[in-house]
Amino acid sequence: MRYPRDMHGYGQTPPHANWPGGAHVAVQFVLNYEEGGENNILHGDAASEAFLVDVLGSVPWPGQRHANVESMYEYGARAGFWRLHRLFTQANLPVTVYGVATALMRAPAQLAAMQEAGWEIASHGLKWVQHKDMPAEEERQQIAEAIRIHTLATGERPKGWYTGRSSLQTVDLVSEAGGFAYISDTYDDDLPYWRVYEGQPHLIIPYSLSTNDMRFVTGPGFDNGEEYFQFLKDTLDVLYAEGQAGSPKMMSLGLHCRLVGQPGRYQGLKKFVDYIQSFDKVWIPTRLAIAEHWAAEHPYVAPEVIPSQIGRDEFITRYGSIFEHSPWIAARAWDNEMGPANDTAIGLHFALRTQFRLATPEQRMGVLRAHPDLAGKLAAAKQLTESSTAEQASAGLDHLTDAERQQFNELNDAYVKKFAFPFIIAVRDNTKASILAAFEQRLANSAEEEFATACAQVERIALLRLKALLP
Repeated sequence: MRYPRDMHGYGQTPPHANWPGGAHVAVQFVLNYEEGGENNILHGDAASEAFLVDVLGSVPWPGQRHANVESMYEYGARAGFWRLHRLFTQANLPVTVYGVATALMRAPAQLAAMQEAGWEIASHGLKWVQHKDMPAEEERQQIAEAIRIHTLATGERPKGWYTGRSSLQTVDLVSEAGGFAYISDTYDDDLPYWRVYEGQPHLIIPYSLSTNDMRFVTGPGFDNGEEYFQFLKDTLDVLYAEGQAGSPKMMSLGLHCRLVGQPGRYQGLKKFVDYIQSFDKVWIPTRLAIAEHWAAEHPYVAPEVIPSQIGRDEFITRYGSIFEHSPWIAARAWDNEMGPANDTAIGLHFALRTQFRLATPEQRMGVLRAHPDLAGKLAAAKQLTESSTAEQASAGLDHLTDAERQQFNELNDAYVKKFAFPFIIAVRDNTKASILAAFEQRLANSAEEEFATACAQVERIALLRLKALLP
């Protein structure tokens, strides 16, 4: 069974962003323009809007208009937008607009101001409505219509996409539509990354709701502009320090005309804009500029194989010998839950190791007995597996003196006589001398102690083999 969620991402070693100018962090401002695209029976919707407004406890009113909610959205278009427009144009800072297509069609003056300022206008969907229960075909049609109307309004096709109130199928459907430099309907990383859909890579530039001004009207959230400023400042300080330490990241700020466009909230944003300009190593781009930079600096490179995505037979063929002569372990791992977290050496080892640990003592004993003696008869006859041959050679066990060979044979015989399975050790972690010392030491173990020790060594050998194959 394939588990679709990616809980691994870049893991412990994310790529170095190489932001322009050696910037320690990229700070990106997004202005969501939704006013005039929200739920409203005037727009053909079934009920009024109730999301992200200052009417506490607001709920949709089926078949009715909500005068207060409508008025708050209108404030965003009439006043809030222009306050934010002045801030960013006077500071000469680039902005990405997430523009709802139907909202842009009702905002000719605001749209003209965005374009005169040189702001990037990405698509925020056809309408500012919930998509979670929308049938795939309907959402597919709405994506196409959003692109058509956006192009009509702005004069060019959008290069970025963010639905916001998305469904589980949104990213796939936008990828299917194609033609986008980036998609932002995720919140799962501090860096862009490539996502493959139907064999084609698509750049994901994650967004953030923790630094989003929507928290002024959702709980727990910001009570005032000072709390908002402090949170933004703390976020930047942490990311900037990480960048100084060699791991630059990205910070996304989501803004709404009707929310942070209110004077008391706006003051917190203005303080943050002033604050970031005191730093030398902050890059402030549009999201499109980030996409272009990432595509140039970190182009997609297809992996040779993705373990969780290959078929059962191929999986067993590739990984059935990781645990010596025990393909049943690979078969059980494939039959169990596999996902992106299992596509690295550590992740795949975890999946295989879990099946080894779940096996009966008799089955694990079978794995132990499948291992060859160290420097034994199979090695002399050159009948070891390719992995075992390379492993034993790494410790010089393929070039023994007659005296050393006799010593190994005597120790092998004594060990097998006592424990009924061959001596197993991760030779790549050892030298000839340390292997001999371990032999002598472990011969003194009880059967129970040595069974546990040998199983642990089998797991270690498997990990080392996988590290030679996978990231």
